[in-house]
Amino acid sequence: MSSESNTSSEKPTDIQPIRKSYVWWLRRLVPSVGFLLVGLLLIFLLGLAQRLGWIRYTGTGEMAATAEDAAHEYTCPMHPQIRQPIPGRCPICGMALVPASQAGASADEFAVTITPAQRRLANIETAEVTKRPVTSVVRTIGAIQIDESRQATIASYINGRVERMFADYTGVDVRAGDHLAVVYSPELYSAQVEFIEASRALQEMANGALASIRVAQQSLVANTRLKLGELGMTSSQIEDLETSRQPQSRMTIHAPIGGTVIEKLAEEGKYIAAGEPIYRIANLSTVWLMLELYPEDATRIRFGQQVEATLTSMPEYKLLGRVAFIDPTVNIQNRTVGVRVELNNSSGRLRPGDYAQATIRIPIGSQGEVYDEQLAGKWISPMHPQVIRDEPGDCPICGMELVPTSRFGYSNTPVAQPKSIVIPRSSVLMAGEHSVAYVETEPGRFELRTLALGPIVAGQAVVLDGLKPGERVATSGNFLIDSQMQLEGKPSLIDPTRYLDHQAMVQANTPLSTNEIEFSQVDGPAAESLEQLLEAYFDVQHSLAADELPDAETVETLARIADSLSDDDQLEANSREQLQIIVSHAEQLAGDQIDRVRRGFRSISQAVIRLAAYHRSRKAEQRSYHFFCPMVKGGHGDWLQDNPTLANPYYGSEMLRCGELVSELPPHQADNAAEQQPSGGSNALRGEEP
Repeated sequence: MSSESNTSSEKPTDIQPIRKSYVWWLRRLVPSVGFLLVGLLLIFLLGLAQRLGWIRYTGTGEMAATAEDAAHEYTCPMHPQIRQPIPGRCPICGMALVPASQAGASADEFAVTITPAQRRLANIETAEVTKRPVTSVVRTIGAIQIDESRQATIASYINGRVERMFADYTGVDVRAGDHLAVVYSPELYSAQVEFIEASRALQEMANGALASIRVAQQSLVANTRLKLGELGMTSSQIEDLETSRQPQSRMTIHAPIGGTVIEKLAEEGKYIAAGEPIYRIANLSTVWLMLELYPEDATRIRFGQQVEATLTSMPEYKLLGRVAFIDPTVNIQNRTVGVRVELNNSSGRLRPGDYAQATIRIPIGSQGEVYDEQLAGKWISPMHPQVIRDEPGDCPICGMELVPTSRFGYSNTPVAQPKSIVIPRSSVLMAGEHSVAYVETEPGRFELRTLALGPIVAGQAVVLDGLKPGERVATSGNFLIDSQMQLEGKPSLIDPTRYLDHQAMVQANTPLSTNEIEFSQVDGPAAESLEQLLEAYFDVQHSLAADELPDAETVETLARIADSLSDDDQLEANSREQLQIIVSHAEQLAGDQIDRVRRGFRSISQAVIRLAAYHRSRKAEQRSYHFFCPMVKGGHGDWLQDNPTLANPYYGSEMLRCGELVSELPPHQADNAAEQQPSGGSNALRGEEP
């Protein structure tokens, strides 16, 4: 017993030092760890408060939340929909918020600068503005139908019974003049007897018979002959009857056209009334392809436009035809426009009712116009577009007079497809009537440009005005650029008014540019009239430079020639438009106040300069000189001269030598690399007296 008690009393003595050591470590580690955790939590809370904008760094090491910050509204430069009353960071991109009232700190009125960091966050990408040929492709489906102009209904002219039908089944091919059916008719027999008796009586009359009786008998013969024709007998049948003098109670009906019997409406032995149809025949050598296009696509095609098609039943068989009709109305049920294409079916492989897939390729010109080399300068039938000739004449199908293809918007002379300025569709921002793009003029600087757009083709937008080849436009992130413009109070997609006003002012005080105009020469009467128009214009310019009113006869000549040429199909549509401008302002030249005359001359000069850049006579030898005066009130101080000595028509003797030479317009296409003269050219070209 004593030994056991000694053993039990020794065990607690060994454990106590261990417990004391454990407690000692706990007393020292727990406060340290707790203090460390509290510090980390405090740092986290401070960072979170700064992130949310509750406190900010003052620059002196102090963190404070100010009441002044709460009085402002802060927004994200890249996401303007984020707005809050205190500073902080954007929850979308993490950028620091800026005061909305201070967002317009940039002095660049029509551009915004994007930093590399902002560019990466906004994923801004750019693409180069290119100038190249553009072809619009319109795809649709349609069905083959019978050419309605090549159908005929064969009906009986008389009451009678069908005794025989030669074309006794649907689908049989017949030729013009073939026998189709035989009809028995007592009415026809009686009419033939009347004609024979009247003819015999006329022949038996003696030459000495009264003239009045003979005339009456001749009238009777003519009337009975006419009656036979009304009953359906042909001229050859009547002549045979007149020769044989044997009346027939049965009449043979002949095919008026060649084609295929598409419907048989009677049977042998059937009694038919006058006017009742017996057959329907269709000439299937030409068929129609009926297409349905959306209105926006239908407006881009022209009469005579070539169409490619493939049949659903024969996909390897390619068809070529031309647009023969464009419905002038829109189908109110399916909101489409019907387009008819004529197809040649001389092989007979096209069956009415079959479906086809059609493709229309439309070359787009530099001004959105349509060009087709196969139709350039040609003559076409207004009813049958497959009839195309090099010279005027008549259509061999319908006999109508051929018309020039320029009437339908095609070029008068064969020309290569013009190049158009195109940009990716994604680079264009549209809102209402405004279209804008942002051009990167230098790294990080994006400038607003308003655009005049042509067609949008296969993800590419044709730009008529506003951009130049070689520039770079933003293709992604441009909405964010526009948002930054709005934040800075600058012109943007929503309201580009200030930019438009600025552009109008710049254009008014900048010489008219003719570099993009494609020059061509003309021949014949139009060429002679063009040179006479320029001579009349130069006479007006000389008079105004001498502070004199232009001669009334000269003004009348200018207006008359311009009016005549404005309807000349030999000239391009753009040239005719300039001629109409001349006509509309020519009346101002006939006034008795020289200031009013000079205002009219300014508008006419703009049109004449463009006209001279578009066209000149092939025989022209005289150069013309384009001058510009920046002092003209209202801008657009351009004019044309026939000599290089400057004579300002807008100020006359007051500032006769005010202006500068812009360019020389050569008379021949061979010289079309127009000799551009810098403003600091020779004294003679600048009009300065030595």
